[in-house]
Amino acid sequence: MVLSFGLQDFILRARVLKLYRQALRTTRRAPGDARDAFAFRSGDCQKNAVSGFRASLPLLFSVSENVVSWSSMRKLCPNYDREDALDTVLEVPIPEEMFTKMGNNSASRWQNMRALMNAQAASDKSTHLQSKSNTEFIALLKLVGSPLIPFQAHPDQPLTRPLKDCSVGASTAKYIVQQYIAAIGGPLALNSVKSMYAVGQVKMAASEMHQGDDSVHAEGKSEVGGFVLWQKNPDLWYLELVVSGYKVSAGSDGKVAWNQSSSQASHANRGPPRPLRRFFQGLDPRCTANLFLEAVSITEKKVSNEDCFVLKLETDSNTLKAQSSSNTEIVHHIIWGYFSQRTGLLVKFEDTKLVKMKPIKGNDNVFWETSMESVVGDYRYIEGINVAHSGKTTATLHRYGASHNHKRKIEETWMIDEVDFNICGLSMDCFLPPADLKREQQGGEQ
Repeated sequence: MVLSFGLQDFILRARVLKLYRQALRTTRRAPGDARDAFAFRSGDCQKNAVSGFRASLPLLFSVSENVVSWSSMRKLCPNYDREDALDTVLEVPIPEEMFTKMGNNSASRWQNMRALMNAQAASDKSTHLQSKSNTEFIALLKLVGSPLIPFQAHPDQPLTRPLKDCSVGASTAKYIVQQYIAAIGGPLALNSVKSMYAVGQVKMAASEMHQGDDSVHAEGKSEVGGFVLWQKNPDLWYLELVVSGYKVSAGSDGKVAWNQSSSQASHANRGPPRPLRRFFQGLDPRCTANLFLEAVSITEKKVSNEDCFVLKLETDSNTLKAQSSSNTEIVHHIIWGYFSQRTGLLVKFEDTKLVKMKPIKGNDNVFWETSMESVVGDYRYIEGINVAHSGKTTATLHRYGASHNHKRKIEETWMIDEVDFNICGLSMDCFLPPADLKREQQGGEQ
């Protein structure tokens, strides 16, 4: 293919190529503490979290401690049935605030905690996140807590791409990603990662479903929870999220991605397995770099007073078709990444998904548009890799068509308590899907 450039485009392309080569040289000369791969030793994660092993970069964004207060994470629960019994180790550490709200006394808290560990809904009958039922609340948890991106990740691909036959926008994007790789720790550190885990806590708030095109705001009390995330590679991962006594699990065994909850059966997502969106909120820099190497640079914007390059990635029609079904059609799914011009780090991750629901009778289609944006920051080095430790995700759900016009907003503020890489003993058994999982032949993603 022969590309035709005007003089201005030709000069711009030459500058981009020069900057790209400079970025590659910068990456190779990254400081040793940003590139060295440290061998994982049992207990290192706790040591890193306590001893200040992590070094901080300038804060791009963090939830102000004056606005959001975080409680300590509870990892053990006393057994109130037997005084001489050992404390129960919680599979998902939860904030102390959530444990306190699980009952009026020790006995009721233990009863609700035991039900939660048995994957049952807690006895709390109140509604959460302005939802009208527990089923609706679980759906909102899945929407914000465990969505997938539309693209498959390929960890075996190199962190560089050839510039031959690239457009100016694609060449610029590759240069920006190389700057990001250098800022995040360098290719040597990223290539050394074989697995990871993270423990964090969340606070969620939501609005009711409002009618009309007016802007909506999350309101009411915040729901508190925690999560644990394990990953072997982008196609092998497992998430457990517990919020206000309700549990949502999601995972991928490399063949199928699935999710389930304490009140609903397992559900297989359509299409090939895909990574969890939460990885791209500053937790998995290698996946983030591989994703945006295929993007194009479109503009520049300010995010939290930070000048950023904006990269855009659109899902192709074949991928959308594979993830659609007979009665649901994914019209588009677009991703944007905002990278700081000052530090090179990812500041914001945004995506928009439009789904058309086909009616059984008639031609009145209903559209569901989900827009999510995650502002991330508080970057700290963990074993030579710069990982975001806090952020805020805002999801807007818009339903329109066939006399419908409703909007709803859900906000999740999150903080990472522990994160580590190259976990010993993390086998395929850790990512097995639920026994009752059946791949759905009809019906779209939840």
